[in-house]
Amino acid sequence: MGRRSTRSAVRPAAVAVRTPERTATDEDWPAALREAVVSGAGLLVALVALDAAAGSLDVLRGGLWAALAAVLFGLLLPPRVTAGQGWLAARGPLRRRLVRTDRLVSVRWSEGVAQRLVLRDDAGRRLVLDPRVLLANPALWHLFATGARTAQDSGVLLCGATALRQLTERAEERTARTLLTGNGPA
Repeated sequence: MGRRSTRSAVRPAAVAVRTPERTATDEDWPAALREAVVSGAGLLVALVALDAAAGSLDVLRGGLWAALAAVLFGLLLPPRVTAGQGWLAARGPLRRRLVRTDRLVSVRWSEGVAQRLVLRDDAGRRLVLDPRVLLANPALWHLFATGARTAQDSGVLLCGATALRQLTERAEERTARTLLTGNGPA
């Protein structure tokens, strides 16, 4: 009996090599998370301590103080912004919103006390975020700007070329100031 070689019967499997997608996240988000946790916990401790000192703490009031602290935490926690090749996402406490930056049809930017950047893509998805998050994180800004430039060059961007230009100028100004002073973001 001859011994059959199994080597010839086994064919090497085709290996699909995928290059990892480059993503960037808000580098300041962990600090904002800590601030939200500390603020919520601090409020809870203060309210429970005051109520206990007054002798009126019970389960119902403790639950109310915990709910109030949770609301404060939810209000203070900013969305976690993440970007990749052609997309930008913001994950809040309850849900995640995503827009395709390479398919943006509208970019609106409101300056003022509460700055907001409102992005809408051709699928109707909408994302609202603080533009300072993009400006403070060069990797996030680069991925967003590359996608927005693609949308503008392909003619998909119908509204917001001026807002995008103003935002780009602000980002370039901030980068130049950082490079010239040698300090971190101002």
